[in-house]
Amino acid sequence: MSNVGYPSVCVVDTHTTRPAVPPRMTQEKRRAGPAQILLFLLVTVALCGLVIEACFIYRLYQPEAATSASFSKLSSGQGITPTPKTRSLVVLPSKPVAHLTDGQDVVHGKQIMAWSMNADPLLHEMDYKDNSLVILKEGYYYVYSKVSFIENKVFNHSIKRNTDRYFGNSIPLLMSRTFSKRPNQMRLNSYLAGVFHLTKGDAIFVEVSNTSHIARFKSYENIFGAYMI
Repeated sequence: MSNVGYPSVCVVDTHTTRPAVPPRMTQEKRRAGPAQILLFLLVTVALCGLVIEACFIYRLYQPEAATSASFSKLSSGQGITPTPKTRSLVVLPSKPVAHLTDGQDVVHGKQIMAWSMNADPLLHEMDYKDNSLVILKEGYYYVYSKVSFIENKVFNHSIKRNTDRYFGNSIPLLMSRTFSKRPNQMRLNSYLAGVFHLTKGDAIFVEVSNTSHIARFKSYENIFGAYMI
């Protein structure tokens, strides 16, 4: 009887609960919380940047769209009052300068040429008086003149100077003389240019042999000017 084997007994406690979650897993979940918040913030910032960029692009192309709409209205015949264009800022020269042209309003003398004050003349720190450029600031000036003329004999073209430092007649600064033996009248050009020291109050002017031979088809064919160097 002592050799009879008895089965092993397993006792099950039905009141026991599930084992608790290890502390290590709880710490991992806590660490994942800040990372998710940071990722969410980065995504939010990126989306805000896209929205701002879209707004800038919209405002950038808004004037072009308005211009296209205005043009389409004008093409369709709708009445639109055009807005005046704004003038760009003009940069004044740093030194005295003058550039004059011929014009229909000009009445030349017999030999001394006159210059238009209606053809947008350039006059900065220089005056125009009695068909002459008056120097207001002493210095070295580049003086030039171009004249178009029709002549079949002789034509003289010169730039002269009046100054209080010398008595007598005007002082020639530059001069050219053109001879022509062609049987028909031809249209020719004469150009003079040079550098001179001019004092305050000096007056320079253009003189030709006869202003009736000047070709006056275009105002810019006859020019006169000077600028300080």
